[in-house]
Formats: sequence, C-alpha cells, structure tokens
Amino acid sequence: MADHRRLRVLVCGASGLIGAVLCKRLEAQGHEVIRGVRTPTSARDVAMDFGTDTTIEQWLPRVQGMHVVINAVGIIVETGTNRFEAVHHLAPAALFRACAKAGVGRVIQISALGADRGDTPYFRSKRGADDVLRALPVQWQVLYPSLVYAQDGDSAAMFRTLASLPVIPVPELGDARFQPVHIDDLVDTVVTVIVPAIPPGQCIEVVGASRMSYRAMLDTYRQGMQLPAPMWATIPAPCMTVAAYVARCVPGSKLTPDTWRMLRRGCHGDAAPLTRLLGHRPRAIGTFIAPGEADCLRHRAVGAWRMPMLRIVMALVWLATALVTLFAYPLADSLALLGAVGLHGTPAIVTLYAAVFVDAAMAVGCLRYPSRRLWALQAALVAGYSLIIAVALPQFLWHPFGPVLKNLPILAILFILYAEQESWNTSPSR
Repeated sequence: MADHRRLRVLVCGASGLIGAVLCKRLEAQGHEVIRGVRTPTSARDVAMDFGTDTTIEQWLPRVQGMHVVINAVGIIVETGTNRFEAVHHLAPAALFRACAKAGVGRVIQISALGADRGDTPYFRSKRGADDVLRALPVQWQVLYPSLVYAQDGDSAAMFRTLASLPVIPVPELGDARFQPVHIDDLVDTVVTVIVPAIPPGQCIEVVGASRMSYRAMLDTYRQGMQLPAPMWATIPAPCMTVAAYVARCVPGSKLTPDTWRMLRRGCHGDAAPLTRLLGHRPRAIGTFIAPGEADCLRHRAVGAWRMPMLRIVMALVWLATALVTLFAYPLADSLALLGAVGLHGTPAIVTLYAAVFVDAAMAVGCLRYPSRRLWALQAALVAGYSLIIAVALPQFLWHPFGPVLKNLPILAILFILYAEQESWNTSPSR
C-alpha cells in the first residue's frame, strides 16, 4: 500500500452525514479524497448511485488507482428506487469485487451494529455485503456502528425532539439497551483502520461508553439541552405494533414494523475492543451535548414540534368552525346572528355558506400551504370577525364563555406562526 501519510481515498456516500464528516477529517490529515456522490458538484466528485450501480463493470473505473475505498452509504427505510437489497447488498458487493480486481489496498465497510445476527431486511442486506467483502482477497475492515450521534444528524435531531416534549412517549421495550456513539469516535475509528500498520480483517463494534435504556437515553439528551424534568407516558408494545403498521403507509415515515422490531431489540455492544484500537474510551452520552450548544439545540428541538402542533391546532379550529356552522348550529340561529349585522334573506344565506367555505379553505391551507401570507390573512379574518361581533353583538364581549376574548390566544398563535416560519429545527447548511 502507498505511504499512509498521503493516501488516495474514495469515500462512497460523501454527501451523507458520516461521509461528509469523514471527508473533512481525511482532507485535514492531508489525504487526497475523492467524493462518491449521486450528483457531482465539484471536480473531486464522482457520480454513483447505489440504487442502480450493481455490476463490477460500473465500479471498476471509479476504484482504479485508489489506495483506500470506504463505503458509508446506508438508508434506514426504503423509498422509491432506494431498496435495501440494492443499496446495502448488490451495489456494495459489486463495489467490493471491483476493488479486489483493481488491487485496492484496503476496503472499509461501515455496516450496522446487529447486522451479523439481525433478521430484518435492513440487517440481512447489510450482512450480505459484509459476507461478500470478508470472502474477497483484499485487506478489509468491517465496522458495526451503533446509533450515531451528530449535532446535525437526522436520528439525533429526532431523539432530541422527542426528549424536548413536555410529555415524552416511551415505547414498552423491556430489557432493550442502547449504546449511542458520537460521530467523532466513529470517524476516529475509520481514519485509524485505514493505516497500513493496523492489521486488516477486523470486525469492530463501534459503540459509545454508555449503555442505558431508551428512556434514560432520552432523559440524558433532555438534561443536555437543560430542560426541566418531563412527564413520561409508556406506550404498550401492542399499541406500538399497530402504530408501526399504520405509519409504514406514510411516505418517509421512520416508524415501520421492521424499525419497531429493531428498536425492541436494542442496540449495544462491547466497547473494549474499540477502546484498545483508539487508545482511549469512546465518549459517554452525557458529553454529546456541550454546555455551549444547549440553547441552540433546545430551540431547534422545541421548534421541530411546536410549529406542526400550532398548524394542526389552527387547522382543527377552522375545520371545527366550518362543520359546526354547517351541521350542528341551527340555521335559523345563524341567520339571526347575521341579521344583527344587517344581513337578511339571500345575502345572509350566501354570506353564511361563503364563511363555511372560507373556514374549510383556511383549514386546508394550514396543513398544505403554510406561509406567512396565510397566517397574516387568517389573523386579519379573526380580527375582522372579532371587530364586527364587538360592534354588532356587544353582549358576546361579556359572555361568560368569552367567545370573543378567546380570539386573543388564536391571534397569538398566528403571530408565532408568522414570526417563526423559518423554524429553529432547520439545520445549518454544510
């Protein structure tokens, strides 16, 4: 192999979370990094698609002249042409065979903890590629990372969002334990095992120092964001099973029957081999969120659920208003209220049903077309309704149920939606 101080490295999946951080680290160490991405944007990018590139002939030109090839491509759910069998098994297998044929010095496969024994399609596809690599006449290393924590990672953001809820739902998981690893430790592992002096042919569990329950993991993230103690709500396993089967019909949903099975199984391993390899213990989960990051991450986490919640609440308010007017409230009473503002006969009926249509349209807009313009329009409507009622029907101002005064919190919600259209849960661009 070439001098390890200056290696030519192909990183497949360079635009992903792990691949992007890995490229930066390798470049900082002086290596020549070739970025394998789906859509090239620079001269050092090579186009590749693990959903379709499943032959040795497609991979040979890409791996020629490489000292090291690293596969950091992975998906957690299937979407469109991204299927487990192609992305995790067939494409990597073709890549690895091309590496052996081209004489690549070392191949690193970033697999998944549990792939060696898991029985879901995700795990089986990962294991298929791992088995192919281990059987080839090439210096290989297979890494089995646990849940990877990175400040801008999707899974970490999801767990922080769950941890920020005032009432946190916790699935019934029995003895399942989790051992998340910080992305810095995973990247340290990769840059360590590409060194020629490190013996090849190792299967390494890349796990953090902390092994804990799912609830304890969320609680640690919550403490890291400096949030007060929450309420906890346990979700029975049968309810989660039903929810997983329903959620799999939602495009992009991370909850599926397979991911639910993986969650119940837990995700933990032995940190001792990794400690020996790195020369230090991997980071404990309590150190993942630095004190200086707490405020920013807390605002992002809360923003991730606050905005959707307010949009849904507003949609329900508008929809309920339309349905009550159309089906529940007596028509004669509705016309009498309109008569108090000077509308009678046909104009009153047209106004009534036009208001129902507008309310229904506002409900749809909340869910499908959120925008600052929509929130401003809704605020104007609510303020206008309130002003008309205050002038024409002043008795509602001092009604014990406060039908007009309750528009004030609605206006406050619309003000928040208008002000926070660019929400805190938006990750900074890389």
